[in-house]
Amino acid sequence: MKKSTIKKYAKLIVRVGANVKKGQTVNIYASVDQAPFATMLMDEAYKAGAKKVNLEWSCESTYKVRVRNESVKTMSTILPWEEEKLKWMTEELPCRIIIESDDPDGLKGVNMSKVQKVQQNRYPIVKKYSDALENRHQWTIAAVPGEKWAKKVFPGLRKNAAMEKLWQSILETVYVTDDNDPIAVWGEINAGFKSRCDKLNSYKFDRLHYSSSNGTDFDCWLMPQSRWHGGGDTDLNGNYFNPNMPTVEIFTTPMKGRAEGRVVSTKPLSYRGQLIENFWFEFKDGKVSDFGAEKGYDALEKMVTMDEGSRMIGELALVQYDSPINNQNILYYSTLFDENASCHIALGRGFNDCVEGYENMTVEECRELGVNDSMIHVDFMIGSEDMEITGYTQDGTAVKIFENGNFVI
Repeated sequence: MKKSTIKKYAKLIVRVGANVKKGQTVNIYASVDQAPFATMLMDEAYKAGAKKVNLEWSCESTYKVRVRNESVKTMSTILPWEEEKLKWMTEELPCRIIIESDDPDGLKGVNMSKVQKVQQNRYPIVKKYSDALENRHQWTIAAVPGEKWAKKVFPGLRKNAAMEKLWQSILETVYVTDDNDPIAVWGEINAGFKSRCDKLNSYKFDRLHYSSSNGTDFDCWLMPQSRWHGGGDTDLNGNYFNPNMPTVEIFTTPMKGRAEGRVVSTKPLSYRGQLIENFWFEFKDGKVSDFGAEKGYDALEKMVTMDEGSRMIGELALVQYDSPINNQNILYYSTLFDENASCHIALGRGFNDCVEGYENMTVEECRELGVNDSMIHVDFMIGSEDMEITGYTQDGTAVKIFENGNFVI
Protein backbone atom coordinates (compact mmCIF):
# COMPACT_ATOMS: atom_id res chain seq x y z
CA MET A 1 0.00 0.00 0.00
CA LYS A 2 1.36 3.41 -0.96
CA LYS A 3 2.54 5.48 1.98
CA SER A 4 0.91 8.56 0.44
CA THR A 5 -2.47 6.81 0.44
CA ILE A 6 -2.07 5.71 4.06
CA LYS A 7 -1.17 9.29 5.01
CA LYS A 8 -4.34 10.43 3.25
CA TYR A 9 -6.28 8.01 5.44
CA ALA A 10 -4.60 9.36 8.58
CA LYS A 11 -5.55 12.88 7.54
CA LEU A 12 -9.16 11.78 6.96
CA ILE A 13 -9.38 10.29 10.46
CA VAL A 14 -8.05 13.47 12.03
CA ARG A 15 -9.94 16.02 9.91
CA VAL A 16 -13.26 14.21 9.35
CA GLY A 17 -13.37 11.48 11.98
CA ALA A 18 -12.32 13.41 15.09
CA ASN A 19 -12.41 16.81 13.34
CA VAL A 20 -9.56 18.13 15.46
CA LYS A 21 -9.70 21.89 15.98
CA LYS A 22 -6.97 24.38 16.74
CA GLY A 23 -5.99 24.39 20.41
CA GLN A 24 -7.53 21.01 21.26
CA THR A 25 -5.85 18.10 23.01
CA VAL A 26 -5.93 14.74 21.21
CA ASN A 27 -5.72 11.27 22.76
CA ILE A 28 -4.73 8.46 20.38
CA TYR A 29 -5.31 4.84 21.45
CA ALA A 30 -3.50 2.16 19.48
CA SER A 31 -1.86 -1.23 19.86
CA VAL A 32 1.92 -1.33 20.16
CA ASP A 33 2.36 -2.76 16.67
CA GLN A 34 0.65 0.27 15.14
CA ALA A 35 3.33 2.77 16.13
CA PRO A 36 4.06 3.87 12.52
CA PHE A 37 0.42 4.71 11.83
CA ALA A 38 -0.03 6.31 15.26
CA THR A 39 2.93 8.54 14.41
CA MET A 40 1.19 9.61 11.19
CA LEU A 41 -1.96 10.42 13.15
CA MET A 42 0.05 12.41 15.65
CA ASP A 43 1.65 14.44 12.87
CA GLU A 44 -1.72 15.09 11.19
CA ALA A 45 -3.26 16.14 14.51
CA TYR A 46 -0.57 18.76 15.02
CA LYS A 47 -1.06 19.97 11.45
CA ALA A 48 -4.77 20.37 12.27
CA GLY A 49 -3.84 22.64 15.19
CA ALA A 50 -3.73 20.29 18.17
CA LYS A 51 -1.90 21.81 21.11
CA LYS A 52 -0.95 18.42 22.56
CA VAL A 53 -1.23 14.79 21.45
CA ASN A 54 -1.19 11.94 23.97
CA LEU A 55 -0.54 8.34 22.92
CA GLU A 56 -1.87 5.37 24.88
CA TRP A 57 -0.75 1.87 23.93
CA SER A 58 -2.43 -1.51 24.29
CA CYS A 59 -1.11 -5.06 23.92
CA GLU A 60 -3.22 -8.21 24.07
CA SER A 61 -0.37 -10.52 25.09
CA THR A 62 0.64 -8.39 28.08
CA TYR A 63 -3.01 -8.05 29.12
CA LYS A 64 -3.33 -11.85 29.14
CA VAL A 65 -0.29 -12.07 31.41
CA ARG A 66 -1.85 -9.49 33.72
CA VAL A 67 -5.14 -11.38 33.95
CA ARG A 68 -3.32 -14.63 34.61
CA ASN A 69 -1.15 -13.26 37.43
CA GLU A 70 -2.96 -10.43 39.20
CA SER A 71 -5.75 -10.89 41.72
CA VAL A 72 -9.26 -9.61 41.10
CA LYS A 73 -8.72 -7.12 43.94
CA THR A 74 -5.54 -5.74 42.39
CA MET A 75 -7.03 -5.44 38.91
CA SER A 76 -10.18 -3.85 40.31
CA THR A 77 -8.34 -1.14 42.22
CA ILE A 78 -8.45 2.27 40.57
CA LEU A 79 -5.37 4.12 41.75
CA PRO A 80 -5.54 7.84 42.60
CA TRP A 81 -3.62 8.84 39.47
CA GLU A 82 -6.04 6.83 37.31
CA GLU A 83 -9.04 8.60 38.76
CA GLU A 84 -7.33 11.97 38.34
CA LYS A 85 -6.82 11.11 34.70
CA LEU A 86 -10.54 10.37 34.29
CA LYS A 87 -11.37 13.65 36.00
CA TRP A 88 -8.94 15.48 33.71
CA MET A 89 -10.69 14.09 30.66
CA THR A 90 -14.06 15.51 31.77
CA GLU A 91 -12.40 18.90 32.18
CA GLU A 92 -10.09 18.93 29.15
CA LEU A 93 -12.49 17.12 26.77
CA PRO A 94 -9.76 15.77 24.47
CA CYS A 95 -10.58 14.50 21.00
CA ARG A 96 -10.23 10.73 21.11
CA ILE A 97 -8.99 8.60 18.19
CA ILE A 98 -9.25 4.84 18.69
CA ILE A 99 -7.42 2.60 16.23
CA GLU A 100 -8.71 -0.96 15.99
CA SER A 101 -6.35 -3.69 14.83
CA ASP A 102 -6.75 -6.50 17.37
CA ASP A 103 -6.55 -10.20 16.67
CA PRO A 104 -10.16 -11.52 16.81
CA ASP A 105 -8.82 -14.54 18.74
CA GLY A 106 -6.38 -12.49 20.78
CA LEU A 107 -7.90 -13.11 24.19
CA LYS A 108 -8.73 -16.75 23.65
CA GLY A 109 -8.16 -18.66 26.86
CA VAL A 110 -8.50 -15.65 29.15
CA ASN A 111 -10.49 -16.18 32.34
CA MET A 112 -13.64 -14.30 31.30
CA SER A 113 -15.26 -14.67 34.72
CA LYS A 114 -12.33 -12.81 36.21
CA VAL A 115 -12.44 -10.09 33.54
CA GLN A 116 -16.17 -9.67 34.11
CA LYS A 117 -15.76 -9.33 37.86
CA VAL A 118 -13.02 -6.73 37.43
CA GLN A 119 -15.18 -4.62 35.11
CA GLN A 120 -18.12 -4.86 37.49
CA ASN A 121 -15.93 -3.73 40.38
CA ARG A 122 -14.39 -0.79 38.52
CA TYR A 123 -17.58 0.41 36.87
CA PRO A 124 -19.15 2.33 39.80
CA ILE A 125 -16.15 4.66 39.89
CA VAL A 126 -15.63 4.91 36.14
CA LYS A 127 -19.33 5.48 35.45
CA LYS A 128 -19.57 8.99 36.87
CA TYR A 129 -16.76 10.14 34.59
CA SER A 130 -18.10 8.43 31.47
CA ASP A 131 -21.50 10.01 32.15
CA ALA A 132 -19.86 13.41 32.56
CA LEU A 133 -17.98 12.97 29.27
CA GLU A 134 -20.94 11.76 27.21
CA ASN A 135 -21.80 13.92 24.18
CA ARG A 136 -19.29 16.57 25.25
CA HIS A 137 -16.30 15.72 23.07
CA GLN A 138 -15.30 14.47 19.62
CA TRP A 139 -14.21 10.88 19.09
CA THR A 140 -13.76 8.40 16.29
CA ILE A 141 -12.98 4.70 15.83
CA ALA A 142 -11.10 3.59 12.71
CA ALA A 143 -9.05 0.53 11.79
CA VAL A 144 -5.58 -0.43 10.60
CA PRO A 145 -4.57 -3.98 9.63
CA GLY A 146 -2.80 -6.12 12.17
CA GLU A 147 -0.98 -9.26 11.03
CA LYS A 148 -3.06 -11.76 13.02
CA TRP A 149 -6.29 -9.97 12.14
CA ALA A 150 -5.36 -10.02 8.44
CA LYS A 151 -4.60 -13.75 8.54
CA LYS A 152 -7.92 -14.40 10.28
CA VAL A 153 -9.83 -12.53 7.58
CA PHE A 154 -7.79 -13.95 4.68
CA PRO A 155 -6.46 -17.31 5.91
CA GLY A 156 -5.57 -18.52 2.42
CA LEU A 157 -3.04 -15.72 1.82
CA ARG A 158 0.52 -15.32 3.01
CA LYS A 159 1.07 -12.74 5.74
CA ASN A 160 2.18 -9.87 3.50
CA ALA A 161 -0.53 -10.55 0.93
CA ALA A 162 -3.17 -10.76 3.66
CA MET A 163 -2.02 -7.42 5.11
CA GLU A 164 -2.16 -5.77 1.68
CA LYS A 165 -5.61 -7.22 1.00
CA LEU A 166 -6.94 -6.02 4.35
CA TRP A 167 -5.48 -2.56 3.72
CA GLN A 168 -7.24 -2.43 0.34
CA SER A 169 -10.51 -3.61 1.85
CA ILE A 170 -10.44 -1.11 4.74
CA LEU A 171 -9.58 1.84 2.51
CA GLU A 172 -12.40 0.88 0.15
CA THR A 173 -14.90 1.06 3.02
CA VAL A 174 -13.79 4.58 3.96
CA TYR A 175 -13.61 5.82 0.35
CA VAL A 176 -9.86 6.44 0.21
CA THR A 177 -8.11 5.88 -3.11
CA ASP A 178 -4.75 6.94 -4.49
CA ASP A 179 -6.21 9.84 -6.44
CA ASN A 180 -9.46 11.01 -4.82
CA ASP A 181 -10.45 13.56 -2.17
CA PRO A 182 -12.02 11.45 0.60
CA ILE A 183 -12.85 14.50 2.70
CA ALA A 184 -15.14 15.78 -0.07
CA VAL A 185 -16.65 12.30 -0.49
CA TRP A 186 -17.49 12.10 3.20
CA GLY A 187 -19.22 15.47 2.96
CA GLU A 188 -21.57 14.05 0.32
CA ILE A 189 -22.12 10.87 2.33
CA ASN A 190 -23.09 12.76 5.46
CA ALA A 191 -25.60 14.82 3.46
CA GLY A 192 -27.21 11.56 2.32
CA PHE A 193 -27.43 10.31 5.89
CA LYS A 194 -29.22 13.47 6.95
CA SER A 195 -31.81 13.15 4.21
CA ARG A 196 -32.76 9.57 5.13
CA CYS A 197 -32.79 10.31 8.87
CA ASP A 198 -35.11 13.26 8.29
CA LYS A 199 -37.48 10.94 6.38
CA LEU A 200 -37.50 8.29 9.12
CA ASN A 201 -37.95 10.88 11.86
CA SER A 202 -40.96 12.35 10.07
CA TYR A 203 -42.97 9.18 10.81
CA LYS A 204 -42.41 9.27 14.59
CA PHE A 205 -42.69 5.49 14.81
CA ASP A 206 -44.18 3.87 17.90
CA ARG A 207 -42.62 0.44 17.25
CA LEU A 208 -40.74 -1.61 14.66
CA HIS A 209 -41.40 -5.21 13.67
CA TYR A 210 -38.58 -7.37 12.23
CA SER A 211 -38.99 -10.70 10.45
CA SER A 212 -36.85 -13.02 8.34
CA SER A 213 -36.88 -16.69 7.36
CA ASN A 214 -34.07 -17.62 9.78
CA GLY A 215 -36.45 -17.24 12.73
CA THR A 216 -36.23 -13.56 13.58
CA ASP A 217 -39.70 -12.37 14.61
CA PHE A 218 -39.34 -9.39 16.87
CA ASP A 219 -41.03 -6.16 18.01
CA CYS A 220 -39.29 -3.24 19.67
CA TRP A 221 -40.92 -0.01 20.85
CA LEU A 222 -39.42 3.46 20.58
CA MET A 223 -39.71 6.42 22.91
CA PRO A 224 -41.87 9.28 21.64
CA GLN A 225 -38.63 11.29 21.72
CA SER A 226 -36.52 8.68 19.86
CA ARG A 227 -34.75 10.13 16.83
CA TRP A 228 -32.77 8.46 14.03
CA HIS A 229 -29.12 9.36 13.53
CA GLY A 230 -26.49 8.41 10.95
CA GLY A 231 -23.09 9.51 9.71
CA GLY A 232 -21.67 12.54 11.47
CA ASP A 233 -22.75 13.86 14.85
CA THR A 234 -22.48 17.12 16.77
CA ASP A 235 -21.36 17.30 20.39
CA LEU A 236 -22.81 19.66 22.98
CA ASN A 237 -20.08 22.19 22.21
CA GLY A 238 -21.15 22.38 18.56
CA ASN A 239 -18.29 20.32 17.11
CA TYR A 240 -19.21 18.06 14.17
CA PHE A 241 -17.41 14.70 13.91
CA ASN A 242 -17.79 11.15 12.57
CA PRO A 243 -17.73 8.58 15.39
CA ASN A 244 -17.22 5.52 13.18
CA MET A 245 -15.15 5.09 10.06
CA PRO A 246 -16.54 3.26 8.14
CA THR A 247 -20.26 3.71 8.70
CA VAL A 248 -23.40 3.05 6.68
CA GLU A 249 -25.83 2.54 9.56
CA ILE A 250 -28.82 4.64 10.58
CA PHE A 251 -29.66 4.04 14.22
CA THR A 252 -31.80 5.05 17.17
CA THR A 253 -32.25 4.29 20.85
CA PRO A 254 -35.49 2.44 21.66
CA MET A 255 -37.60 2.45 24.81
CA LYS A 256 -35.90 0.59 27.63
CA GLY A 257 -37.68 -2.60 28.58
CA ARG A 258 -40.18 -2.81 25.70
CA ALA A 259 -39.28 -5.62 23.31
CA GLU A 260 -40.85 -8.97 22.49
CA GLY A 261 -39.88 -11.92 20.32
CA ARG A 262 -36.86 -13.69 18.90
CA VAL A 263 -33.79 -12.41 17.05
CA VAL A 264 -31.30 -14.68 15.32
CA SER A 265 -27.74 -13.68 14.48
CA THR A 266 -26.53 -13.67 10.89
CA LYS A 267 -22.83 -13.05 11.52
CA PRO A 268 -20.37 -14.15 14.22
CA LEU A 269 -19.73 -11.74 17.08
CA SER A 270 -16.19 -11.09 18.31
CA TYR A 271 -16.65 -10.27 21.98
CA ARG A 272 -13.57 -9.61 24.10
CA GLY A 273 -11.40 -11.67 21.82
CA GLN A 274 -13.78 -14.63 21.69
CA LEU A 275 -16.04 -15.60 18.80
CA ILE A 276 -19.73 -16.25 19.38
CA GLU A 277 -21.42 -17.99 16.46
CA ASN A 278 -24.96 -18.92 15.42
CA PHE A 279 -26.64 -17.40 18.45
CA TRP A 280 -30.10 -16.10 19.28
CA PHE A 281 -31.99 -14.15 21.92
CA GLU A 282 -35.57 -14.39 23.11
CA PHE A 283 -37.07 -11.20 24.56
CA LYS A 284 -39.97 -11.03 27.00
CA ASP A 285 -41.15 -7.89 28.79
CA GLY A 286 -38.23 -6.04 27.27
CA LYS A 287 -35.46 -8.29 28.58
CA VAL A 288 -33.48 -11.26 27.29
CA SER A 289 -35.41 -14.21 28.73
CA ASP A 290 -33.48 -16.96 26.95
CA PHE A 291 -30.50 -17.31 24.62
CA GLY A 292 -28.32 -19.86 22.93
CA ALA A 293 -25.24 -20.27 20.75
CA GLU A 294 -23.56 -23.07 18.81
CA LYS A 295 -20.17 -21.64 19.74
CA GLY A 296 -19.17 -19.20 22.48
CA TYR A 297 -22.12 -19.78 24.80
CA ASP A 298 -20.07 -18.96 27.91
CA ALA A 299 -18.97 -15.61 26.45
CA LEU A 300 -22.58 -14.85 25.52
CA GLU A 301 -23.69 -15.65 29.04
CA LYS A 302 -21.05 -13.32 30.49
CA MET A 303 -22.28 -10.56 28.18
CA VAL A 304 -25.95 -10.71 29.15
CA THR A 305 -25.24 -11.02 32.87
CA MET A 306 -22.89 -8.05 33.23
CA ASP A 307 -25.58 -5.96 34.92
CA GLU A 308 -29.32 -5.29 34.84
CA GLY A 309 -29.08 -3.21 31.68
CA SER A 310 -27.11 -5.79 29.70
CA ARG A 311 -30.30 -7.79 29.12
CA MET A 312 -32.05 -4.84 27.49
CA ILE A 313 -31.67 -3.06 24.16
CA GLY A 314 -29.78 0.19 23.74
CA GLU A 315 -29.73 0.53 19.95
CA LEU A 316 -31.57 -0.43 16.77
CA ALA A 317 -29.58 0.06 13.58
CA LEU A 318 -30.69 -0.17 9.95
CA VAL A 319 -28.22 -1.32 7.30
CA GLN A 320 -29.47 -2.53 3.95
CA TYR A 321 -28.31 -5.86 2.59
CA ASP A 322 -27.17 -4.18 -0.64
CA SER A 323 -24.58 -2.06 1.17
CA PRO A 324 -21.00 -1.35 0.07
CA ILE A 325 -19.46 -3.28 2.95
CA ASN A 326 -21.76 -6.29 2.68
CA ASN A 327 -21.10 -6.39 -1.06
CA GLN A 328 -17.41 -6.94 -0.34
CA ASN A 329 -18.46 -10.39 0.91
CA ILE A 330 -15.81 -10.25 3.64
CA LEU A 331 -16.30 -11.34 7.22
CA TYR A 332 -14.05 -8.98 9.18
CA TYR A 333 -14.57 -10.52 12.62
CA SER A 334 -14.80 -6.91 13.79
CA THR A 335 -18.00 -5.21 14.87
CA LEU A 336 -16.78 -1.91 13.41
CA PHE A 337 -17.09 -3.45 9.94
CA ASP A 338 -19.55 -6.32 10.32
CA GLU A 339 -22.20 -4.07 11.90
CA ASN A 340 -22.03 -1.97 8.74
CA ALA A 341 -22.82 -5.00 6.61
CA SER A 342 -26.02 -5.90 8.40
CA CYS A 343 -28.95 -4.58 10.40
CA HIS A 344 -28.02 -4.93 14.02
CA ILE A 345 -29.16 -4.51 17.59
CA ALA A 346 -27.09 -3.59 20.62
CA LEU A 347 -27.58 -4.89 24.10
CA GLY A 348 -26.70 -2.46 26.87
CA ARG A 349 -26.20 1.27 27.02
CA GLY A 350 -28.31 3.53 24.84
CA PHE A 351 -27.46 6.92 23.32
CA ASN A 352 -28.74 10.06 24.98
CA ASP A 353 -28.23 12.04 21.79
CA CYS A 354 -30.89 9.91 20.09
CA VAL A 355 -33.44 11.65 22.33
CA GLU A 356 -35.04 14.79 20.96
CA GLY A 357 -34.04 17.74 23.17
CA TYR A 358 -31.33 15.79 25.00
CA GLU A 359 -29.10 18.86 24.99
CA ASN A 360 -31.46 20.45 27.52
CA MET A 361 -31.64 17.34 29.74
CA THR A 362 -29.40 15.71 32.30
CA VAL A 363 -28.16 12.16 31.83
CA GLU A 364 -30.60 11.07 34.52
CA GLU A 365 -33.52 12.73 32.76
CA CYS A 366 -32.71 10.91 29.51
CA ARG A 367 -32.70 7.62 31.35
CA GLU A 368 -35.99 8.40 33.03
CA LEU A 369 -37.49 8.82 29.54
CA GLY A 370 -36.35 5.31 28.63
CA VAL A 371 -32.66 5.32 27.56
CA ASN A 372 -31.11 2.08 28.80
CA ASP A 373 -28.04 2.22 31.02
CA SER A 374 -25.37 -0.46 31.27
CA MET A 375 -21.63 -0.96 31.50
CA ILE A 376 -21.70 -2.64 28.06
CA HIS A 377 -22.82 -1.72 24.56
CA VAL A 378 -22.48 -4.75 22.27
CA ASP A 379 -23.75 -4.78 18.68
CA PHE A 380 -24.78 -8.05 17.07
CA MET A 381 -25.86 -8.58 13.48
CA ILE A 382 -29.32 -9.82 12.47
CA GLY A 383 -29.76 -8.48 8.90
CA SER A 384 -30.50 -10.93 6.09
CA GLU A 385 -31.32 -10.95 2.38
CA ASP A 386 -35.02 -11.46 3.10
CA MET A 387 -35.40 -9.28 6.19
CA GLU A 388 -38.55 -7.19 6.38
CA ILE A 389 -38.99 -4.31 8.78
CA THR A 390 -42.27 -2.49 9.28
CA GLY A 391 -42.71 0.65 11.33
CA TYR A 392 -45.98 1.42 13.08
CA THR A 393 -46.87 5.04 13.73
CA GLN A 394 -48.63 6.33 16.84
CA ASP A 395 -52.05 5.83 15.19
CA GLY A 396 -51.21 2.26 14.11
CA THR A 397 -50.43 2.98 10.46
CA ALA A 398 -48.02 0.41 9.00
CA VAL A 399 -45.08 1.77 6.98
CA LYS A 400 -42.75 -0.63 5.18
CA ILE A 401 -39.14 0.34 5.94
CA PHE A 402 -37.25 -2.74 4.65
CA GLU A 403 -38.24 -5.31 2.06
CA ASN A 404 -35.94 -8.12 0.85
CA GLY A 405 -33.22 -6.76 3.09
CA ASN A 406 -33.19 -3.21 1.70
CA PHE A 407 -34.71 0.20 2.33
CA VAL A 408 -37.98 0.95 0.55
CA ILE A 409 -38.46 4.45 1.99
